[in-house]
Amino acid sequence: MLQHIKTSITALIIFTVICGIIYPLIVTALAQVLFHNQAQGSLIYSKEGKVLGSTLIGQNFNDPKYFWGRLSATSPAYNASFSSGSNLGPSNPALIDEVKGRVSALKAADPNNTHPVPVDLVTSSGSGLDPHISLAAAYYQMSRVAKVRGISRKTVKAMVDQNTNGRFLGLLGEPVVNVLRLNLALDNYKK
Repeated sequence: MLQHIKTSITALIIFTVICGIIYPLIVTALAQVLFHNQAQGSLIYSKEGKVLGSTLIGQNFNDPKYFWGRLSATSPAYNASFSSGSNLGPSNPALIDEVKGRVSALKAADPNNTHPVPVDLVTSSGSGLDPHISLAAAYYQMSRVAKVRGISRKTVKAMVDQNTNGRFLGLLGEPVVNVLRLNLALDNYKK
């Protein structure tokens, strides 16, 4: 019996060192060498070296001159350490009120827009951190952004198209627009 306990403790120590120390160090080193930008969080920096955000985490844009992303279900908004969905069902009054509030905000920001509001502009994603919106959501907001910024809708559409990620392998998923990249492109646009 003592021999079994000794063998079990030895195996525990060996596998703890292999799986808990050696393997994570090797994977971390490979990630840093082969995928450095992704391993560092896919951060975007300003010319001065200041972190502007990550292409993987949504940000709270609510100024009419910017494209707005999906709602965040985290508290505070877009807090990556508290990633979660709202867990509100479609008949939950809190979800209905949240959607109505967002629709009202979108309509107030662009009262002449009579197109249907895309669902991803009024609901949060499963993680509450989604950095992307659908092409429909981007197209819905183009007129507002172009008008507020005083640039043509054609120019804004070209920026949307430049910041659109296509389907994975050309087959899977839907094309999406990275909101942070698009808004930075707008800020850097010279008339």
